[in-house]
Amino acid sequence: MEQIGDLGDVSDAQLVTAVARYSEVALAEVYRRHGGAVYGLARRVLNNESEAQDVTQEVFLRLWNQPDRFDPGRGTLRSFLLAQSHARAVDTIRSLNARRAREAKDAQRTASAQYDMSHEAWDLALADKVSVALAELPKEERRAIELAYFEGRTYVEVAEILDTPEGTIKSRIRNGMRRMRAALVEAGIQGVDA
Repeated sequence: MEQIGDLGDVSDAQLVTAVARYSEVALAEVYRRHGGAVYGLARRVLNNESEAQDVTQEVFLRLWNQPDRFDPGRGTLRSFLLAQSHARAVDTIRSLNARRAREAKDAQRTASAQYDMSHEAWDLALADKVSVALAELPKEERRAIELAYFEGRTYVEVAEILDTPEGTIKSRIRNGMRRMRAALVEAGIQGVDA
């Protein structure tokens, strides 16, 4: 059975039995008989020569590694190999589509992260400018603004904490905010001059 001339008369089932005994000649004969059909189906499904070659190789490698998966009672070897080719080709398409979707999602996430990083950098730079402008205010104005805006206190609470009339607190906050706005405009921060 190992001679190539004898294999023309051997059935597919006998060839698979020989493949199970690690006969490379038998596998070559199976490939000679069915390789074109397996490749052709994979090529039609995938519309890609290289991917179809990979699928064909996988189908015959699987037959080599697991010849017992073929059951001659359930159909012909050709139909078995074509079913394997079709299933593997469909799996390849799903895998390629999933990879493309992951790549698109990753690209979107990366673009979004870059956008977020630039926003974060801007926010940090702006916070730094606000901090500098706040630090340049007179102490009374700075403390009133810190309590009202950074600690969330009401005018009444700020007035109580600083033991200062509420009207004076409102004036200090208003004057301090004007000074800060002017300092930020001078520093080139847009949108604060309204």
